[in-house]
Amino acid sequence: MNIIIAGAGAMGSRFGYMLHKAGNEVVLVDGWQDHIDSIKANGLQGSFNGEEIKESMTIYNQNELGNVDFSADLVILFTKAMQLDNMMNSLKEMVGEKTQVLCLLNGIGHEDVVKKYVPESNILLGNTMWTAGLEGPGHVKLFGNGSLELQSLGNDEKAATEVIEVLNAADLNAKYSHHIRASIYKKACVNGTMNGLCTILDSNMADFGETSVADDIVETIVNEFAAVGKHEGVELNVPEVLAQIKTCYNRETIGLHHPSMYQDLIVSNRLTEIDYINGAIARKGLAYGVVTPYCTFLTQLVHSKEQILGAK
Repeated sequence: MNIIIAGAGAMGSRFGYMLHKAGNEVVLVDGWQDHIDSIKANGLQGSFNGEEIKESMTIYNQNELGNVDFSADLVILFTKAMQLDNMMNSLKEMVGEKTQVLCLLNGIGHEDVVKKYVPESNILLGNTMWTAGLEGPGHVKLFGNGSLELQSLGNDEKAATEVIEVLNAADLNAKYSHHIRASIYKKACVNGTMNGLCTILDSNMADFGETSVADDIVETIVNEFAAVGKHEGVELNVPEVLAQIKTCYNRETIGLHHPSMYQDLIVSNRLTEIDYINGAIARKGLAYGVVTPYCTFLTQLVHSKEQILGAK
């Protein structure tokens, strides 16, 4: 299958690498020129569950696709939320009538942007629990196991099944879901706690989880997500979500990991996706009359940190 990975950061590189190794024609598209230059010159480098990797991969800057002759069967979106519109516009000549677009971005509501460029019947909305780290331009740390689920917004399960088969041939553990929005909200709860809190506290997940106030903070934030979700037909099982978040504290698995928002802001001095996670809950809360003080305050804190650090 001809596959474009739109947004070749940590997670995009993981999916691109695994799909490439499974025999697909994979093209990475990104906007970070140093990252692009490193992969072009030296291949994608790093570690995969402790083993060193170095793999030649095709990669382009999203602003230089005019002369690229590549017709995609599948586009997997991993770009940052605030960059999604520009990315979809850049890819429009490579997306045909039958191209499936799988959206795996963190946060809530991204399908509204994708619908501007492709029919709803071609959109697969997904949620992934894989993890990855970006240690520098062209260098990734891929570790642990994961899974993903997806749903066709046009109820085209046949097309979705074909994509799932390709993903599973690359050991990406994909399955079909009839309730993807609930899964997205669950994932957003993980991001809405671990990402912003670890970024503000300059902490990995295990160290934060071992603080005396971690449980109270996390539960309050999850309850705000749950209250907003009810207005969108999503019923969250709060104890189940809290139990899932607590697995992030395990030092033997992913507890020593710094979440993607930390990597963006603290490591790479890049603007974050906070407006599409906690900020989205704060905005929706205003619209629905739901009070969301923790999500609102955490969004403000992250924006303050962005400004203090001069993030771009």
